[in-house]
Amino acid sequence: MTALATMYRHRERLPLRTRLMFTFAAVAALHAAAVGLLLLGGSAATAGGQPLALGLVLTAYLAGVKHSYDWDHLAAIDNSTRKFVAQGREPVSVGFAFSLGHSSVVVLAGVLLVAGAGMVGQFMEDGTTGNLVLGLIGSGVSGLFLLAMGLFNGSAFLRAARVYRHAKAGGAVSAEDLEARGVVARLLARPLARVRRPRNIYVIGFLFGLGFDTATTIGLLVMTTAASLAGVPPLALLALPLAFTAAMTLCDSVNGVAMMRMYRSALADPQRKLGFNALITGISAVSALFISVITLGGFANAAFDLGDPVTAWLASVDLGEAGLLLVAVLLAVWGIAAVRGRRP
Repeated sequence: MTALATMYRHRERLPLRTRLMFTFAAVAALHAAAVGLLLLGGSAATAGGQPLALGLVLTAYLAGVKHSYDWDHLAAIDNSTRKFVAQGREPVSVGFAFSLGHSSVVVLAGVLLVAGAGMVGQFMEDGTTGNLVLGLIGSGVSGLFLLAMGLFNGSAFLRAARVYRHAKAGGAVSAEDLEARGVVARLLARPLARVRRPRNIYVIGFLFGLGFDTATTIGLLVMTTAASLAGVPPLALLALPLAFTAAMTLCDSVNGVAMMRMYRSALADPQRKLGFNALITGISAVSALFISVITLGGFANAAFDLGDPVTAWLASVDLGEAGLLLVAVLLAVWGIAAVRGRRP
């Protein structure tokens, strides 16, 4: 136990492959726990309840996959990863930590629903005080965090663009030249100082999830309630939020590791990959700023009961499907850079 505690404290010194193994072992453990709860609950279910429980768990798993590609997830993970990589780190667990924090809210709400806590329904119901307060906390934190990350990486993008022009003119370039500096970077140094390690992103993810403001999250909890009324055993019901968590942590972990590799490759050879670094940094910064404007606009509309069409429209924007577009753009950029990099 002491050896494990020591390893945990010094995990950043472990080899990259070892940390990757621990991250995806934790993801595998969540999958095993969800399957175990389903099997235990299925053994106590009636003949008709077993296929119902299995179908609901599969639906919850697919909901977790879909939710992981919401644009705010991707923007938070990508921009946080870029910040850590720029500091010379190898942040393998940013996606896992964010996703685990986000899904902790769903798991907690699911457990309370299974336990018969009717107050959870009040938090999900539009117009109630609890729903409004949690929604404001979730949207306010997510909007401000993405705004800070977008501005920080935006300043890094402007510097990378200047360095790129300097290199094209024949100037020498080093990796240090690509670090975010200037007035914006100095202003954001203190607010972002608490985000020192990937595990700090857990708290950010938890606060993101407090709003119960996505159709996927609400649908999962409503499905849990309906399954309870249909007689699905409690253990099988607990498998629903756990399956959701397992799927989301898997996809977000893969996304975080992919972004880490992308940014590391951009910084490994700054002389040859300046344009690539500037482009992906710009995409991440723009995505974060875009989401922060939408989120903070919705926050203002709800907090101050505004009746203007602009914030009302921002509050109604659904970012779920748009996340796949961001993934496609980043993969396309990475693929083009990889092909060009192999040319003699």
